[in-house]
Amino acid sequence: MTGPLVPFREFVLKVHSRCDLACDHCYVYEHADQSWLTRPKTISDEAISWTARRLAEHATTHALPSLTVILHGGEPLLAGPARLRRVCEELGSALNGIAELDLRIHTNGVQLSPRYLDLFDEFHVRVGISLDGDRAANDRHRLFANGRSSHPMVMRAVELLREERYRHLDLGLLCTVDIHNDPVAVHDALAGLEPPLIDFLLPHATWDDPPPRPDGSPTAYADWLLTVFDRWTEQGRPMPVRMFASVLSSLNGGPSLTESLGLAPTDLVVIETDGQLEQVDSLKSAYEGAAATGFDVFRNTFDEVAAHPGVRARQLGLAGVSETCRRCPVVRSCGGGLYTHRYRSDSGPDSVAGSGFDNPSVYCADLAALIRGIEERTAAATESPAVRAPDVLLAAHQDLTRTLLAVLHDTLDGRGGALWDDAWRLAATVEADTPGAEALDTVLAHPYTRTWLVDALADVDAGRGLTGPAAERLGATVAAAAVRAGLDLPVPVAYRDGGLYLPTLGTVLLGGPGERGTAVVRATGDGFLVRRPEDAPGTELRIAPDEPEGPHWLPVHVLRRAPAPVLLLDDLDPLRDCFDAPATDRLEAEEADAWAHRVGEAWSLLADAVPGQAAEAALTLTTLTPLFTGDAEPGRHGPGALGVGPSAEANELALGLLSGFRRAKLRALGEVTDLYALDGTWEHRTPWGNEHVTFSRLLAETFERAGLGLYDPRFLTGVPEALDKIENAAEVTVDGKQLISAVRKEISGTRSAAEKNRGRSFPSSGRQVNVLASDQKVTFE
Repeated sequence: MTGPLVPFREFVLKVHSRCDLACDHCYVYEHADQSWLTRPKTISDEAISWTARRLAEHATTHALPSLTVILHGGEPLLAGPARLRRVCEELGSALNGIAELDLRIHTNGVQLSPRYLDLFDEFHVRVGISLDGDRAANDRHRLFANGRSSHPMVMRAVELLREERYRHLDLGLLCTVDIHNDPVAVHDALAGLEPPLIDFLLPHATWDDPPPRPDGSPTAYADWLLTVFDRWTEQGRPMPVRMFASVLSSLNGGPSLTESLGLAPTDLVVIETDGQLEQVDSLKSAYEGAAATGFDVFRNTFDEVAAHPGVRARQLGLAGVSETCRRCPVVRSCGGGLYTHRYRSDSGPDSVAGSGFDNPSVYCADLAALIRGIEERTAAATESPAVRAPDVLLAAHQDLTRTLLAVLHDTLDGRGGALWDDAWRLAATVEADTPGAEALDTVLAHPYTRTWLVDALADVDAGRGLTGPAAERLGATVAAAAVRAGLDLPVPVAYRDGGLYLPTLGTVLLGGPGERGTAVVRATGDGFLVRRPEDAPGTELRIAPDEPEGPHWLPVHVLRRAPAPVLLLDDLDPLRDCFDAPATDRLEAEEADAWAHRVGEAWSLLADAVPGQAAEAALTLTTLTPLFTGDAEPGRHGPGALGVGPSAEANELALGLLSGFRRAKLRALGEVTDLYALDGTWEHRTPWGNEHVTFSRLLAETFERAGLGLYDPRFLTGVPEALDKIENAAEVTVDGKQLISAVRKEISGTRSAAEKNRGRSFPSSGRQVNVLASDQKVTFE
């Protein structure tokens, strides 16, 4: 089996192998594997000591910051307080200074008392209790051997754990599903106890021993769980439910949150009371010896167990599920279901070697119905409004930029230098003024602010610290905002090669190449003053931002040619060279006028042919940067900019602007919401080129072609088919589906668009759509 070895992070330590209840659905005592009969009742001192050594060894080998150890059974409280204390002391001592120890215990609660909880408080052991609902539900399975109810004793344990002195130890409730029980009653009984978490578990079953389905329904368990989901939602989701949270997370592009769902590799191992090392305990439901590895803590390391074929089979992600599952659209959420539930003894010639697990889950139909049911119920509430509302997308990016700036400041932790500290202090002053706050937002929204912040964070994270220009940009940003707001505030700003650049405004020329220093920028009623320390009094430069280019001032070119929006033609920003093609040098005035004319003509074509997209682009685009070559394209910057190469005629530029805008919009969406997950896991054939590509590329090309097709209907060839592929792909998230729905709505009027654009002179039909998919994404803790 291929793939790197996955270290264990969760360890189930069996401290007692017997139980004081006789639950008839217990996989340890009632299912295929009866090895408990040969185990010692209580874990020995030797097994505890060797377990502690192996944990420390494993944490050291893999530099693990923390390990979770779950004390389990049987019923672990039967081990008694003294034995449990010995376990806690040995494990804590062995891991001291190596890794944080997260100790937990899963119990039926019957024996729980203050003497145990005081011990658990001392060693920070959190407690999970098994409870199947109200008394009627719990008594269906969780009884003493003589048939007596365990419910009153379990309720006493739960109430004890809810006391203020022990509340911090409460891990939550585990409930095994029985579809004979009333789902609403079960939910209400559990929710009424105000647990910090509820974990619903499907009863362990295999294809050889399938779960009961009294009415024969293939989705009986999904129906039961969805009724619970509806009740949980109706009551305002009073506590987390792990199964539901996992589905919601994966639907939105996040990870699974439980071993029973999703494609995350297993990182759990079991240590039995005799020191034997086994795979996940639920495998005992499959066949005798299914969980065995042949290893023990006395002779073997945890790495040896991690390399065992049975363990590796559950660490392969998509490659570890059946072919049927690999083709299923919901596999990213369900992950083929719990490994145990896939077992069928007649599925291969050698099922003991593992081929018996190469099947979908025995709960396959239930899992699919559950995931689809949750998606249908929550899509509207969980969809990001940024996908459909351009103004919300811009606001999300403004928040992202400010978050990046705050993270950079916090990461620097006082190491940004005097200019940085001064600028940060002055930024607070600017923001305290209402016009100043608006002006600061405008400057921060300049697309190359993002280039600066992302690159600066990468340098700081890599230990390189802030380079000069990166440290100096904050001062220039604050000064530009103060000038825009007319705030009489002196702001120190560094200049290099004789040029002091103010984002969105222009460059003040203070000297020649190689000259550098610091000057103070101060707004006046009609512009701003720039003064260097060495300047004589009264010799400061006085600049009016709207004045034409002169010996001391290079304003950013502004394109004003209706029907195009007012756009900056930025050929000054030191960070503008972030495209695949190089940016041009400073344009002459007549060159800028020619740009304005060409953009105006191209925009006129867009406004006529695709008014909706032209209006959205007018809201979104703020900046064009002239490039030596290439079509209009996004680069490494925030939303609002395109790099544009020379175009011979307006039609070509119109198509290029539309193409670049679509690519920039998709990338902007991908930076604030998850449109897909597990990109590259599957390949998809493009309808237009018969090429097999990743999901991200199929989505990017489809999104771009749909937009271009509204201008030139020839680009729509294959788009409806591609939309079907995307909508039914395993990678697509709730927000991805929302985007596809919006694209379908966009192209629903293409017949009228085709009629409108019939006879228009389009560029050659051989023009290739050059999709530049971005895989860069910034996330924060």
